[in-house]
Amino acid sequence: MMIERERVKEVFKKYTDAYDISDEKIKLKIYHTYRVADLCEQIAKSENLSESEVALAWLLGMLHDLGRFEQQRQYGTFSDADSVDHAALGADILFGKNGRTMIREFVSEDSEDTLIETAVRVHSAYRIPTDLDARTERFCHILRDADKIDILKVNVEEPLDKIYNTTIEKLTTSTVTEEVLQSFFEHHAVLRSLKRTPVDHVVGHCSLVFELVFPESFRIVKEQGYLEKLLHFETKNPKTKEQFALLRADMEKYLVNCENVFYNKTNNLSK
Repeated sequence: MMIERERVKEVFKKYTDAYDISDEKIKLKIYHTYRVADLCEQIAKSENLSESEVALAWLLGMLHDLGRFEQQRQYGTFSDADSVDHAALGADILFGKNGRTMIREFVSEDSEDTLIETAVRVHSAYRIPTDLDARTERFCHILRDADKIDILKVNVEEPLDKIYNTTIEKLTTSTVTEEVLQSFFEHHAVLRSLKRTPVDHVVGHCSLVFELVFPESFRIVKEQGYLEKLLHFETKNPKTKEQFALLRADMEKYLVNCENVFYNKTNNLSK
């Protein structure tokens, strides 16, 4: 499928210009979109995909959060729990479930429509469907990895009290819920329903690393350093300090183990 990048950027800009781009939340999602697209491209290249498939991965990054803008306009929040599934909303906007078909504005051909819709619709799901074909699954994972990597950046560079809709006092004095700790130590993403305190959200975002799939994704996380900064969250609560020390130690062991696994796989493939 032919993807004209300048056309995609122009259509995306036209779409986002219809919203209040002076709103910091709207700006945040615009910048996030471009970064995720670049990360998708980087991960796809690391997997030695063809030029056309690298372009497709980049396109998924550009399209993945279209629903965020309408979510913010309609509900005034980026919290799916308090509004609507932004991923499903974006897929519906692209493929006409709400009477608006945008996908043909971005690309003329329909050969990848099913893959694109699936990847956009499930990019923020706790787990992707188990019945996907291998190619679709790979692209879903590329998009999900890229999105998770940039979420770490956002959580470091943006004020956490605004992201989590809380106060600095509550954030820096709360403790991590035991169920959230257990989920982290089991090495999987924390379910939204388990998060009960403001600082649970910090741990929840760190836990996204456990869902990363590609070696390049782990390399980027290590290179950027945002995970390390997030795990050094500054708290006023002595118990929470102890909890984060345990979290850091556990994550360090996990990442070392991942490096060893990827190293062994690479060596075995080269033999």
